[in-house]
Amino acid sequence: MSSSPVPSADTLPAGKVVEIYQQRTKHRFAAYAAGPTTLDWDARPEPFRRFSGAPAFALPLARAESLAQAPACPAVADLASLGALLHLSFGLTAWKSLGPDRWAVRANPSSGNLHPVEAYVLLAGVTGLADGLYHYLPDQHALELRARHVQPFAPGPALAIGLSTVMWREAWKYGERAFRYCQLDTGHAVGALRYAAALLGWQPVEQGRIGTETLAALLGVDRDDDFPGRRADVSHEEAEILLAVDLGEGVADLAPSALRALAARAEWQGVATCIDPFPMFRWPIIAEVAEATRRPDGCALPPIAGPLPPVQPARRILGRRSAQRFDPNHGMGTEPFAGLLRILQGEADARLSLLLFVHRVEGMEAGLYLLPRGAWGKVLLEGLQAAGGTPLSVGPDGLVRLRPLQPVELRRVARSLHCHQEIAASACLAVGMLAPFAPLVDAHPTAYRDLLREAGLLGQLLYLEAEAMGLRGTGIGCFFDDPVHEAAALATPDFQSLYHFTIGMPVDDERIETTPAYPALAERSQP
Repeated sequence: MSSSPVPSADTLPAGKVVEIYQQRTKHRFAAYAAGPTTLDWDARPEPFRRFSGAPAFALPLARAESLAQAPACPAVADLASLGALLHLSFGLTAWKSLGPDRWAVRANPSSGNLHPVEAYVLLAGVTGLADGLYHYLPDQHALELRARHVQPFAPGPALAIGLSTVMWREAWKYGERAFRYCQLDTGHAVGALRYAAALLGWQPVEQGRIGTETLAALLGVDRDDDFPGRRADVSHEEAEILLAVDLGEGVADLAPSALRALAARAEWQGVATCIDPFPMFRWPIIAEVAEATRRPDGCALPPIAGPLPPVQPARRILGRRSAQRFDPNHGMGTEPFAGLLRILQGEADARLSLLLFVHRVEGMEAGLYLLPRGAWGKVLLEGLQAAGGTPLSVGPDGLVRLRPLQPVELRRVARSLHCHQEIAASACLAVGMLAPFAPLVDAHPTAYRDLLREAGLLGQLLYLEAEAMGLRGTGIGCFFDDPVHEAAALATPDFQSLYHFTIGMPVDDERIETTPAYPALAERSQP
């Protein structure tokens, strides 16, 4: 079985392709977006990719007890700090098992725990490792040398992180909607990297001038012969984002032409392992929207927006989990909720406003609220007021009350809008992220990726803030798009809901056994 491609996608403007994709992949009460009709979980895509023939180098694990707050001065770039950075951003945090099933949990969450994101590390002048491009192996907490550079990419010590996505991992389960989830997961990964870097006194800086093709060359994901497989769309990795890590003295200017030359002169090694030897379905629209949203070199779009998060201790990062069920009687306190609102309002460049389904927050009436954020939040609020014909007042907490609802009715609405999932009704609150879709995507189709990534980045913040409250979060990618818009009284398609999230008191499944992420690697931890 396969879906149909967008008619004449090669002749349509890129913005139109994105518009068609967004509309076509909406879930509706009458039908879900196109996806596989059957799943064999024993044949799911391989979650860990390796490059056969590339030498691997073990890394030390992070020592959580020594990483509880921002350091007085930035950490030295060495194997210990690099190991801590990767462990806390992309590494495993536990193994789970239930009966014969066993699965890994990572610091960066993923839709369906399918993990399309692959992390690459660009190093120069770091003691213990040759200058070059490395691929991170999360199951081994090791780096494999993918390309040796004949000259450093920047004056050392220097470090950059490149992310790519194996979109088939998500498409295997979610079909056409998978492109959305890959971008959300990329945003979560960027957020995880930010939190990990903050504990070392470092800061990742997005390199927006580096286009998709240049990044693909730099990461080697355009080397087709290195990615054998039955189908190119299954083995392919899509270059996503490059972040230079400020180690305390700023970052070097990374020019696209210099990075292309660096990749061309590199000594490449390794062949990618197979992700899925027997893929069943085809979703050509994913490749089409990926092509339509690729970034050209020198793109002037602003970086992914997001509040600068408070530093979170390593123990909290490693302990983050996604809730599967919530206690429907537990409420959120006034102060934790107020603190969360302050953090969410702290980014002037935010493009996403929040639709809040407030079930049980101390001192608040149950109902549907809006948290306008940034300049686009004002545009959204003005549009809602014009459509409704009545003024909407912003309270001292920044919230706009859209609809008062009795708790029972609100739970019914929240459950229905989130694909009939009970977790949206039993949480303390659920959150929908509203993005200025048409105004930005029409002008810059690549902004579609940025908006989804910003939503994922915001989701990562919500995950860790929930943990800080003694609660737990869960991202929700399955929701009925247009019914959500109708519930928020959105009169035009200018704003679209891209991602949802819930926070509540978790109810754990006592049948699931938890074991350490790296039981055999403890001796690698920092001294």
